[in-house]
Amino acid sequence: MLVLGVETSCDDTAAAVLLDGRTVLANLVSSQDSVHGPFGGVVPELASRQHIRHILPILDGALKKAGVELKALDGIAVTFGPGLVGSLLVGLSVVKGISFRWGIPYVGVNHLEAHLLAVFLERDVAFPYIALLASGGHTLLYLVRGFGEYLYVGGTRDDAAGEAYDKVAKMMGLGYPGGKVIDQLAQNGNPRAVSFPRSRMKKGSFDFSFSGLKTAVWHYLSARGEDKWEAQKVDIAASFQEAVVDMLVAPTMRAARELGVGRIVLAGGVAANSRLRQRMAQETEEEGMAIYFPSPALCTDNGAMIALTGHRWLERGRRDDFGLNADADLTL
Repeated sequence: MLVLGVETSCDDTAAAVLLDGRTVLANLVSSQDSVHGPFGGVVPELASRQHIRHILPILDGALKKAGVELKALDGIAVTFGPGLVGSLLVGLSVVKGISFRWGIPYVGVNHLEAHLLAVFLERDVAFPYIALLASGGHTLLYLVRGFGEYLYVGGTRDDAAGEAYDKVAKMMGLGYPGGKVIDQLAQNGNPRAVSFPRSRMKKGSFDFSFSGLKTAVWHYLSARGEDKWEAQKVDIAASFQEAVVDMLVAPTMRAARELGVGRIVLAGGVAANSRLRQRMAQETEEEGMAIYFPSPALCTDNGAMIALTGHRWLERGRRDDFGLNADADLTL
């Protein structure tokens, strides 16, 4: 089965062609980092305009790289939520047009579900497993019992982990996206140089909270002034990152222990973070658990994970009609 996957949930215009649910024939992404960089975060209106500009060239490029014509496709998968509604509508509208013109069945894909399944593009993971989905828009824990069977375990009470990275990077004038630049800067820093707070939820909760940490960084920078903290920005970056990683690792490991699950999957853009991967590998080895994470390119938003999820739904006979609408607040 040949499936085209289209992703436009936020600020990446992506398309991929997947053969038989595993072989990636093409996986192209058009990044908008340079557009949103001056603002230190994604500007929804600009994101929508960039999707309109780039979606057809990206689709053409993916099909050309895969050596596939539109009429040869068995199905199309497209993100319909959650995300920025303007961005979602661009991808969904284009896919509906292609489906109508060529008579190709299509399915709308939940962006969260696609992240939880992205690991299967590279390896098989036995069910059940605990999945930590951490990105710029989400920080969530799920118990994945099987395809289409997801139990919400916990989530952030305020900011997403990736959002905290972006905001701290903006405070420090480090650029955008914050996750990548702070991860690189922290490589040479002392993670214990600054004692930033770690939020702790009440007993029995697997939730997260990053707003307090973000505020603590702001107070630390403000109290010293740029002329003083500039000299220690590497240590500040490392200390901030260590706090984020601590707060991601602890609830994830506790959920795996208490739910009796010996497999953990990392997903989402923050799953590409080198320190998070290192810590999770260490913690799971000590506990005798298995850890899985996709390659960095498959952690961030991409069309291949959308095509994979769409393939599985198409296999089960699902087809969506043209009444499907974008859902910015879609849950899983």
